[in-house]
Amino acid sequence: MISPATPGLADLDDVSLTGRMLGALLYYAPDRPEVISLLELLSNDNWQEEWPCGAMSEIRAAAALINTGLNTEHRQTLNEAYQRLFIGPEALPAPPWGSVYLDRESVVFGNSTLDLRQWQASLGIAVQQQLREPEDHIGLLLMLAAWLAENQPGQPGILLGEHVLPWSSRFLTLLEERAEHPFYQGIARLTSITLAHWQQRLNVSVITKDLFF
Repeated sequence: MISPATPGLADLDDVSLTGRMLGALLYYAPDRPEVISLLELLSNDNWQEEWPCGAMSEIRAAAALINTGLNTEHRQTLNEAYQRLFIGPEALPAPPWGSVYLDRESVVFGNSTLDLRQWQASLGIAVQQQLREPEDHIGLLLMLAAWLAENQPGQPGILLGEHVLPWSSRFLTLLEERAEHPFYQGIARLTSITLAHWQQRLNVSVITKDLFF
């Protein structure tokens, strides 16, 4: 029998599936091969019924925004929205790195990033990136949660409770408020729904941390 504190296989499968999808959508540009196939999937209403996390009414509300963002008019500006939200050159309206929220100086590569790096190293995890970017990008963290669910099933709850959930709700609130594009507004809402489901199903205890952004 699986104890309440131990995630079940179905819960881990949910983290694997939804973490990989949401992580890719928040990390990669819309014209990347990793994302193009996901955009096609999200253009089909069937995914709403199969999404394993959250109440159906909440998922449908998020899906309505996503579908609007993928119609012809808004699809044309999707790359532009990604550039403004995640790349720059202007100041990002909702920075996707945890240390911006957790470090008193709101900088990247802050102490919280170093703590995450040390924790990953203790598990033998080395993040391979083409660009030198902080490991605490929300997209990378969601994909890491998916990888842990598949390979180190005792660890997703620790990642979430110590390195993701202390700041992610603030980021996702800002992203939805400031995205100015329905697709990313919907993805922010869907991610919030999904993380809340993960927290409940994995029985995650979240460390309270001060936020500075």
